[in-house]
Amino acid sequence: MKYATEFRDPKAAKAVLARIAELADEIGATRAKPVHIMEICGGHTHAIFRYGLDKLVHDGIEFIHGPGCPVCVLPMSRVDECVEIALRPGVIFTTFGDAMRVPGTKMSLMQAKAAGADIRMVYSPLDALELARRNPDRQVVFFGLGFETTTPSTALSIQQAAREGLENFSVFCNHITVPEPIRALLDDPHMVLDGFVGPGHVSMVIGTHPYDFIARDYGKPIVVAGFEPLDLLQSVLMVLIQIRDGRAEVENQYARVVPEHGNPVSLAAIADVYEKRPSFEWRGLGEIDHSGLRIRAKYRAYDAEETFGIGYAAGPRFVAEPEGCACGQVMTGRIKPTACTQFGSGCTPEMPLGALMVSSEGACAAYWQYGGARATEATE
Repeated sequence: MKYATEFRDPKAAKAVLARIAELADEIGATRAKPVHIMEICGGHTHAIFRYGLDKLVHDGIEFIHGPGCPVCVLPMSRVDECVEIALRPGVIFTTFGDAMRVPGTKMSLMQAKAAGADIRMVYSPLDALELARRNPDRQVVFFGLGFETTTPSTALSIQQAAREGLENFSVFCNHITVPEPIRALLDDPHMVLDGFVGPGHVSMVIGTHPYDFIARDYGKPIVVAGFEPLDLLQSVLMVLIQIRDGRAEVENQYARVVPEHGNPVSLAAIADVYEKRPSFEWRGLGEIDHSGLRIRAKYRAYDAEETFGIGYAAGPRFVAEPEGCACGQVMTGRIKPTACTQFGSGCTPEMPLGALMVSSEGACAAYWQYGGARATEATE
């Protein structure tokens, strides 16, 4: 497969791994005193485990799993609000499949569907828009969820609904942004981070400059990375080179996909439809200033929070994590999934306590699916 096979070449990977080992030795990285590199994106976490990269790199390299899984960082109160909307008469609630099994305080969307709610999995907000056209007597709500990667498609759908004058379509907006939680982590005195592997898909939309503060203000290197094994290994190598040289810069390993200034069409749609919320709650991080997006007043007719009087429109609502759930600590890189006492026993993909075990980008799901002996050991 052109452009994929080349980035999975074992011979090339061995060469990069050897160079990583040389540099790790050169800067004095050891198992006891490792270099801590946070991969921000949950997709990167899964790629690291799928290809066993965490076991192939030098013992002095430790991957810290970051908050780059939008389903995982969603607080339980927002899941409860999804269920509340979905259970209302006359509503068709649409969502990506990733969110169906995320538990709320009483039930998940999957359980609400079993209880009679009309909840439908879609692949795009445009599918929800089509449902609204076909069901003019029903309120069709799309669960707008994700980082800057998925935000443009929701924005474009709202613009299209406005052009058509659809009055039965709205979005429950839970779109969030990457830079703000990274700043919150860097401000945490308990976090030990030496560098970052930056998100590829998000950067395809926003470009590389939104990460400038990481290098400028905190002196940490960051390398935007692709998702193949050689992408990630090369990015780790680039971070190590910066550390060795005493540099802190934003570099772009994924230049074949990520433009420096992002995608102007996507950015224009986001700017037209959304504005920053004063703050937004993140699982494990609490309220973070200006880290979430809300629908602008001119598109208020398509804002489900306004339509149904829930969410921040009704005032923020805090819901505590279930007893024993360590999602917040895992999501912020404080512990590994296997350090959670519930991993593999009280929390499994079939009966999850938290979102990290069921999301396709969740760290716990990666350990469960690809962890092998590591996952087995945790349940013994």
